[in-house]
Amino acid sequence: MTDDAIPEGFAPHTRKSPITQPWEPLYARAEPDRLVLATRIREAHCNSRNMPHGGFLAALADNAMGLSLGANLATAGFSAGGLVTVSLTLDYLGSAKLGQWLEFDTDFIKLGRSICFAEATVRADGVPVARARATFKLLEAKAAA
Repeated sequence: MTDDAIPEGFAPHTRKSPITQPWEPLYARAEPDRLVLATRIREAHCNSRNMPHGGFLAALADNAMGLSLGANLATAGFSAGGLVTVSLTLDYLGSAKLGQWLEFDTDFIKLGRSICFAEATVRADGVPVARARATFKLLEAKAAA
């Protein structure tokens, strides 16, 4: 794989947001139970030490977990008017550097009637660099007709 190669299964992420626009291009891989977000680390993602900024990692982990919860809610037959983050924590486990492939993979989901929970692992070239946990509030959750 060349430094700029996109791993198999990933395609451009189509759900755009003002917060993620400066960090494009972003990629996604749909799994049956989640959406894995990814990008190649560029200067726009980094702090003054040329490592991905913690706020960048938090924002994309939050995004990946919310999108994965949305996919699970739809599979479970629930229509939600949206999800809002109630709490978000990150544990930084290591560091990443420019050029590495960074994936945000939601690996735990618990659906509730009004509150949902998720956890994600952030990996740089397959090595964990952060662990995220979040609680989300469902807006107008109801069973799909």
